[in-house]
This record gives sequence, structure tokens and C-alpha cells, in this order.
Amino acid sequence: MLRAGETVLDNALGFDAEVTFIGTIHTPFKERGQCPRQGDAEAGPDCTITAIPELEPALAGLERFDSVEVLYWLHLARRDLLTQSPKADGAVRGTFSLRSPLRPNPIGTSRVRLIRREGTRLIVRGLDCLDGTPLIDLKPDRCSFTVQARAKGLD
Repeated sequence: MLRAGETVLDNALGFDAEVTFIGTIHTPFKERGQCPRQGDAEAGPDCTITAIPELEPALAGLERFDSVEVLYWLHLARRDLLTQSPKADGAVRGTFSLRSPLRPNPIGTSRVRLIRREGTRLIVRGLDCLDGTPLIDLKPDRCSFTVQARAKGLD
């Protein structure tokens, strides 16, 4: 349902690239309204990121970092909104000026606190996506990587 002043794209955009989902994210959030606006990496609930088994070697060393950047596909999001009216203030703005999940390429990103790694499973805090969200990528947090890598001689 559109809010006052919101506009949509008349025709769907074509596809230019292929993305392979590398795992699944499990959170306690079953409906969009349950998701926090931004995840809380300190006090948020424990969530699980499960990578596909073939990628277990790619996770080696990730546990050295306190925080991780998680990229995910917001698979249930609308992709046709050009302008949006956020519930918080009702002002109409362009989609690219917002952090809304509703966008032409619904890619979400969160900086999460890595609690522990169990094989292909990462236990984290700070996610703000629905249970069952497809995982696109994982990267050490840029700030953590620079500081920790230099301190450990890994850069």
C-alpha cells in the first residue's frame, strides 16, 4: 500500500548481474514490523548466520574480528518505489536518500558483533532482517580490520 505522495516505477527494471546466495540468516523476527530499525550489536538478540557447507574454509580467521559486515538480500521487499514517505516523519523523499529496505536492488547491510563461530554457523548480534533472509556476503568490519590487523601484524 502506498502512503500519500509515494510514487512507483511503471515498468520493472531488467537484470544486469547474478548473485549467488551463500547462506541463510536466522533471526527471531518473523514480520517486518518486528525488525528493529537498526540492529543493536550490543544488546540485540543472538542471531545465526549459516553459510553453505562448501564455504566453511572461507570462514577461517573471521573469528579474530569482533565485528563483521553482513550483506543480505531483502527478498520480501518491494522493488518499485521511487519516492517514499517514512512512517517516522511522513515527509516524501527519494528512495536513494533513505535506508529503507524498499529499493530497486534490496541489499541490506548490518555491522554485527560476532559472538562465536561454530563451523559454518556464526552467532551474531545486531541484525535487523527477517528470519530466512538470504546471505550475500560477509566481510570483517572495516574499522576492526584496520585496527586489529595492524595490531596483530595482519595487514
